[in-house]
Amino acid sequence: MALSDYILTFGQHMLQQQGERVHKIALDAGLTCPNRDGTNGTGGCSFCNNASFSPNGRKPPPLSEQIKQGKRAIAKRTRARLFLAYFQAYTNTFAEVGRLAALYEEALSETGMVGLSIGTRPDCVPRAVLDLLASYQERGLVVWLELGLQSAFDETLIRVNRGHGIGEYEETVVAARKLGIPVCTHLIIGLPGETEHHYHSSLDTVLALGTDGIKLHPLHVVNNTVLAIEWRRGKYNPLEVDDYIRIAADLIERTPPHVVYHRVTGTASTDILLAPSWCSQKWNILNGIEHEMKRRGHRQGEFAKSHGNRRDILYAA
Repeated sequence: MALSDYILTFGQHMLQQQGERVHKIALDAGLTCPNRDGTNGTGGCSFCNNASFSPNGRKPPPLSEQIKQGKRAIAKRTRARLFLAYFQAYTNTFAEVGRLAALYEEALSETGMVGLSIGTRPDCVPRAVLDLLASYQERGLVVWLELGLQSAFDETLIRVNRGHGIGEYEETVVAARKLGIPVCTHLIIGLPGETEHHYHSSLDTVLALGTDGIKLHPLHVVNNTVLAIEWRRGKYNPLEVDDYIRIAADLIERTPPHVVYHRVTGTASTDILLAPSWCSQKWNILNGIEHEMKRRGHRQGEFAKSHGNRRDILYAA
């Protein structure tokens, strides 16, 4: 059996929707982040690699070249002919809407592109951007709005200098869903000060607000970050691999079967990864989650529950 036998993966979802495999091609549009330039904050998140952020010196290749490279890499593994332009790096709604439209249209003009997946922050999605994304759906294109929430607890978001709270996330999700734009929420497992209670409560919160997709990430300690300083001083201890696999399986069991899992783990480059070392081993983690679900004899949604009034959950605990 495969992981997709136990959870609704993004690949499986797109296969059902499009009739053939669809792959995301990760893109860097050369945009920046409002949590660094002073718009919403400075310094960035405590877990973000500051050395990788150099807006004045960073000039990514043209989108067309990035897409060609992405297609070549995908061709080595599959025969996929359909793709989503995944605007991944930094905050991909943080620009004047005209510039965003030009970037999105440039990517969509490439052969085989069936839509967009836009990675951003919940405090950086004005109505004009939502209207732009909705216009692509009206053209029959696939659109996903990926929101980096990380935790539903304001005290955690303050601790990691996230620069936004759960309130901004709620406002954006509600506005996006009114326009029919699917939302994928990013959650980090292992943030400083959090326990399994926090992970479960964060999941319950985003499910109650109506997220359509989930991305789970283990917290990486990477070089040139505030978190790395805390780790070196013994003030932060990363999760063990077995704990992450168990927690991920617990959350999957609690997720309704119609919610799409875009990702259940994440990796960091070995040249900047400090801890935990297992975060460089993507397939070991994916296989571990698959084996854990098989051992339990459970699938996604096994223990999903009705979430009722979202505010009952949002301000519980």
